[in-house]
Amino acid sequence: MRPRLAVTAGEPAGIGPDLCVHLQGHPFPADVVIVADPELLRERARVLKMPLVMSPWCPGQPFPAPDVLAVWPVSTVVSRAHGILTSQNAAYVLETITMAAKACLRGDFEAMVTGPISKASVNDAGYVFSGHTEFLAEITGGDPVMLLTAPGLRVALATTHLPLRAVPEAITRESLARTLRILHHDLRDRFGISSPRILVAGLNPHAGEGGHLGHEEAATIIPVLDDLRSQGMQLIGPLPADTLFVPEVLKGADAVLAMYHDQGLPVLKSQSFGQAVNITLGLPIIRTSVDHGTALDRAGTGAIDTGSLFAAMDAAITMSTLKSRGGSSH
Repeated sequence: MRPRLAVTAGEPAGIGPDLCVHLQGHPFPADVVIVADPELLRERARVLKMPLVMSPWCPGQPFPAPDVLAVWPVSTVVSRAHGILTSQNAAYVLETITMAAKACLRGDFEAMVTGPISKASVNDAGYVFSGHTEFLAEITGGDPVMLLTAPGLRVALATTHLPLRAVPEAITRESLARTLRILHHDLRDRFGISSPRILVAGLNPHAGEGGHLGHEEAATIIPVLDDLRSQGMQLIGPLPADTLFVPEVLKGADAVLAMYHDQGLPVLKSQSFGQAVNITLGLPIIRTSVDHGTALDRAGTGAIDTGSLFAAMDAAITMSTLKSRGGSSH
């Protein structure tokens, strides 16, 4: 059976609607539905001078022909202007995500792919919102771990959207062990890797330099790694982050666990920006996303790169197919 994917268009003022318009007619081996305001997509196609043929869709209905864009209508967007943020669109943005996630839980879709949103705009509207990852966990009841993938590299995060000063306290033995178990489990079940080999970064420069540059490695990270190794996991570390990403160290690794957002992601994005995929592990649903932001300055201009969206679609299809086959591994 062809996987069914729900794609949320993201922030209306950004490039998410542009990307969705570009999905029309693309020969993905999947049935694709855009969760968005149809008038927003129609207006963006007009600005881009692109032809657009849409068909309204809702769960339970048959999918239209591949050259027709199926749209699950969410007609609550306040402003359809490109390049101009307004917090009045926040409720609409959250509704599209909620609808797609709940539909995945019901089994209407095998996976969801999310377009870029503005966290600031959602928070300005009065919502407490730190990102897709945490919001989806609230909806699905999952225990999320953020993973970014690119050709030849996977980087997961022990902490996600936190101020740097809050990171050390957030890394506890319990939280680190939980993250590593989820990463190990999903590398097996969602990527088909029978015995994952995971490199773990230290928190401090030089992985603490034997306690001279910080105590978190000795007090927290090393005991967790030792315990999980005794349970059969292949864990290497803690390794100094400044030399972890060299080819000789990465050779043979299936993933890297970085301790915080800007420790590992700048390396991955410097190598593969526009081709990387953001994947949320630890949820009862499959969710992938683009690796970039709303790019307000490019919305409606046609100057966009669809590479990350297409990579996110391909990743969702691959994981859905592996799941349907029972998680066969190699």
